[in-house]
Amino acid sequence: MRKIIFHQQSAETSAAVATIGFFDGVHLGHRYLIDQMKAVARREGLLSTVVTFELHPRQVLCPDWQLQLLSTLDEKIRLLAQTGIDQIVVLPFDAQMAALSAHDFMQRVLCEQLAVRHLVIGYDNRFGHRSADSSEGFDDYVGYGREFGLTVVQACPFDAGDIRVSSSKIRKLLSAGNVRQAAVCLGRHYELSGTVVGGEHVGTGMGFPTANLQLDDVNKMVPAAGAYAVAVSIEGTAELLKGMMNIGSRPTFDGSHQTLETNILHFSGNVYGRKMSVRLVERLRPEKRFDSREALMSQLSIDAQRSEEILNQLSEI
Repeated sequence: MRKIIFHQQSAETSAAVATIGFFDGVHLGHRYLIDQMKAVARREGLLSTVVTFELHPRQVLCPDWQLQLLSTLDEKIRLLAQTGIDQIVVLPFDAQMAALSAHDFMQRVLCEQLAVRHLVIGYDNRFGHRSADSSEGFDDYVGYGREFGLTVVQACPFDAGDIRVSSSKIRKLLSAGNVRQAAVCLGRHYELSGTVVGGEHVGTGMGFPTANLQLDDVNKMVPAAGAYAVAVSIEGTAELLKGMMNIGSRPTFDGSHQTLETNILHFSGNVYGRKMSVRLVERLRPEKRFDSREALMSQLSIDAQRSEEILNQLSEI
């Protein structure tokens, strides 16, 4: 168990109000839930606490599942810290943890180890080991809590316009390349981070040198193939740069594997080996195979101009 404390304890107790979940992406729905938990913590004079897991439960329960994360663990901790909570508890999710029933998890982990007095859970959250035909849910959690002095409260859901915000909904948007709507649900632009590695220098030969991004986490979800207007942050520099990114296999040159190539507009520095983060602002077009190198170069000029227009319109990125 890893506990990260952000604020000095204001009460003379280590007792907590908590919410629990994987919180992938820390989207607006998560933030709304956390705000409700914080309100209870302020009212009760207890520590506001987010309990999350080091691994996604499906990584343990379904090892063959194709994992697509909206945030790495480090990103998630950083985003949760920005919510103003007092502390995060990161639990190791393993076979032993997976075998705990909701009753035992609430008693042994939440009450005995973390001194949780009030639990605020998402409207659709379920936890604890249960049989395939089990209908265990919120009312059961309330009953279990009564046994050991733990109050269980169900939070309200969050909608962004007519969209019920959830991690699965955001994944669907990204898989369709709709990074603009995904940003509405996330409360920020979706971001890919990693190290700039050497490529095949195809872009350089066409006048559009690219930084080839190798992701920090191979499980991080990559949006649909295509060209995107992006904002770029490079390790060691404070300035946010404008750029365009191509996600795909470079079909015009018979590419065979996915690459993440970013052309940073009006930039000529050497970024090889440096950390870089790319915020995807808008999809310009799907990936396509061009009939010639010249046709692709012409399209890249259009993409660059469109990217600059889009990014210039933003008050903040």
